[in-house]
Amino acid sequence: MKSITGLKNLKNKKVLLRVDFNVPLSGKRVADSARVQASLPTIKFLLKKKAKVIIVSHLGRPEGKIARALKLDPVVRELGVMLGKPVKKLETGNWRWSEKKRAYFKKQIDQMRPGQVIMLDNIRFSPDEEKNSVVLARELAGLADIFVLDGFAVAHRAAASVSGVAQLIPSFAGLLLTAEIKGLEKVLKRPKKPFVAVLGGIKTASKTPLLKNLLPKVNHILLGGGLLNSYLLGKKYRIGASVAERESAPVLKRVLAGKKLVRPVDLVVGDKDGKNFRLVALGRQPHKICAKEEAIFDIGPETICLYAGYIKSAKTLLWNGAVGYFEQKPYNIGTFAIARLVAARSRGKAFGVIGGGETVQAMVATGMEEFVDLVSTGGGAMLEFLSGKVLPGIKALGSKK
Repeated sequence: MKSITGLKNLKNKKVLLRVDFNVPLSGKRVADSARVQASLPTIKFLLKKKAKVIIVSHLGRPEGKIARALKLDPVVRELGVMLGKPVKKLETGNWRWSEKKRAYFKKQIDQMRPGQVIMLDNIRFSPDEEKNSVVLARELAGLADIFVLDGFAVAHRAAASVSGVAQLIPSFAGLLLTAEIKGLEKVLKRPKKPFVAVLGGIKTASKTPLLKNLLPKVNHILLGGGLLNSYLLGKKYRIGASVAERESAPVLKRVLAGKKLVRPVDLVVGDKDGKNFRLVALGRQPHKICAKEEAIFDIGPETICLYAGYIKSAKTLLWNGAVGYFEQKPYNIGTFAIARLVAARSRGKAFGVIGGGETVQAMVATGMEEFVDLVSTGGGAMLEFLSGKVLPGIKALGSKK
């Protein structure tokens, strides 16, 4: 995988840059610009080298149809503010162009000045994007001299604007993508011991391959969230109305049978609105944890102390998935405690990596995300990479043109 830092002459080169600007919107404004901010170093690098930058991104799930609410105009305005210069937007429709429209796009791009930025509209307005259509890939490749992939969050997609175009013209990794891969490889291939992983969240099935790949490498796995609930269900505990994946329960029971698993010693159970809650000690033998109308919503204070000991001794830290329903007080205590512990241990004492939407959200809520070595922008892509899978977007960057 070649990085753009190895390119010596980018002046006047037309660079097609695939980013992940799939940001939350509030009306006609960007509600959270973190993903735009993440690719700024790559954009500024290209502009400094006097390249002509043509940005491609998606927004939401329009499923191949034009949706006014998912047009990229708010993102274009936000990027312009961040760059301190205007960003031109080209209306691409459904991306199925006539010769006349194709000639118009070519003219607009040919007239770009060195150091100018153009953004194309939502690539997922095309029904051919997620099909990885060679027709759409050729349209994209025809716009540029060079392709740069900087959206790690889409690198696990075999899509026309990700892996398709990368196979047609000279292709390189952006600064964000390079940093993500280097950080995750450090965890996967060269972790300093003790290596401690904190795993939670509610999407259990997607984490099973991750568990299988991590187990030989980690010293300890600290469990929480829906992942813990599914594990307890597999162990025949009665977990009431707790969120769990019944079909994943037997697999988790089998995969997490070793001594590397560290499970809670107490749990917070109650109702969803947090008005009624109580502590329950978790015994070694299966028992009734909560009533049918109750659910497990957080790890308890003794468990936080137990997990703190492992985190404070770690040299490599990986955190993916909240350990509780942190959106509702008082069930945010466990997740926020984990966030602060991971951040406090990172950047020096340990190499800390976090990823996944709710994980990053919780870390941001504590205001300590700057102290983590790598805050991954790709939840699904991060899980697949750490599961040992070859991501289509990264594989395509290494293919010969």
